[in-house]
Amino acid sequence: MSLAEKRCVPCRGGVPRLALKEVRDYMNDAPGWEPNEDATRITRTFVFGNFSEAQALAEKIGALCEDEGHHADLAFGWGYCRVMFQTHKIRGLHENDFIMAAKVDRLADG
Repeated sequence: MSLAEKRCVPCRGGVPRLALKEVRDYMNDAPGWEPNEDATRITRTFVFGNFSEAQALAEKIGALCEDEGHHADLAFGWGYCRVMFQTHKIRGLHENDFIMAAKVDRLADG
């Protein structure tokens, strides 16, 4: 099953964040996404030719996050929509973050 077909599982905290090697493995399935220095979050910026397309993607991502119960940090403006995922309860990355990245990619492509 691809990441985009999975559902997020609620994280109650107390679980370890992904190790650097695990993050690297997941990054193979997340083209265009970039980890930060300590691999505790991933970010991708989508580029558009106007404000309304960036806003439309941000709105779709917001609805997706509500549906999955796993929320992104979003920033958008004229010509861009920046998306960041991190599992805040564990201060790092979890499989859920990569599931959401795959779902966001699908939204952006469709």
